[in-house]
Amino acid sequence: MSKLKYLFRRILEMNYKQMFQKLNEVHEKSGKCKLFIFFDMVYCGLVYQAGYMDYWLFEMYNLNRAQRKTVLTRGINNSFIKRYNDPKYMPEIENKLKFARNFSEFMHRDWLDMDSASREELEAFVAKHPVFMQKPVDGQCGRGIEKINAAEFDGDLFEHLKNAPHCVLEECVVQHRDLMALHPCSVNTCRVISFTQGSTTSVVAAYLRIGNGRHVDNFNNGGMVVPIEEDCGKIIYPALDKHYNLYDVHPLTGVSIKGFQVPLWDEVLDIVKKAGQVVPQVGIVGWDVCVTDNGPLLIEGNDFPGHDIYQLPPHRTDGIGVLPKFERAMGIKH
Repeated sequence: MSKLKYLFRRILEMNYKQMFQKLNEVHEKSGKCKLFIFFDMVYCGLVYQAGYMDYWLFEMYNLNRAQRKTVLTRGINNSFIKRYNDPKYMPEIENKLKFARNFSEFMHRDWLDMDSASREELEAFVAKHPVFMQKPVDGQCGRGIEKINAAEFDGDLFEHLKNAPHCVLEECVVQHRDLMALHPCSVNTCRVISFTQGSTTSVVAAYLRIGNGRHVDNFNNGGMVVPIEEDCGKIIYPALDKHYNLYDVHPLTGVSIKGFQVPLWDEVLDIVKKAGQVVPQVGIVGWDVCVTDNGPLLIEGNDFPGHDIYQLPPHRTDGIGVLPKFERAMGIKH
């Protein structure tokens, strides 16, 4: 019944103009008949809970039935979140201030709540960290985050921050020298997806986000992405940007991406598994981890991690998606 409800809701909310645009793109790329593509899209929606964006993004038109069954589609991902993430506890991870309080031991950096901070407290924070990050407490997807250099700020910084939407100030992080060599302009973070059930937290997927000439590593802002082998922290695929360019080596630094070893990977796994036990009512979390020379630290947690970036076609061996990894962690048997 829940699958049918999801399907009918998606049909009502669907952007049909965009759907036919994607249908045409699939036709141009694959040469397949448009009528076949349309009915195949509908079939994948009914059987695999894959919308037209999943169909296009994961190139499901090139997959056989066995391969399609391994793709973590939007509908399946949403059902997992609904089942394992209690909405009453999701703000404990989503809200930046609550996150800082709950996971302070894993952040390994100073932070300040501007809502309750005095002018003297801000001055002490700035004296220690003249360049810092300003993050809206309720911000999502990186929106509203600013890097502030107090020495270059024109005006009353205290009044500016007090009048801004409720925010948390954070000490800037310095990434590990190996990641710095890979791309020094941005902090290149690991997104690690964990699943917690009871006293057990396991890592089910991970990928590295790498900047490419900008100060951010975000895939939608010029960065690239590549999966990380969860057991060892090694990268075996080329990185991919949003324009579907593949990179065996970084185009700006010449450092090899394919074959790159994420430093201190065992420590990354350890910090994520410990963090997963802090709010176990949120079973599926995407942790943003920065590896430094002194060890990994948490940047933030995402209580509704996406399903797309870590199973893109160039990053799938034999067309196999990540769904089997989630099902093994969850004890789902077929």
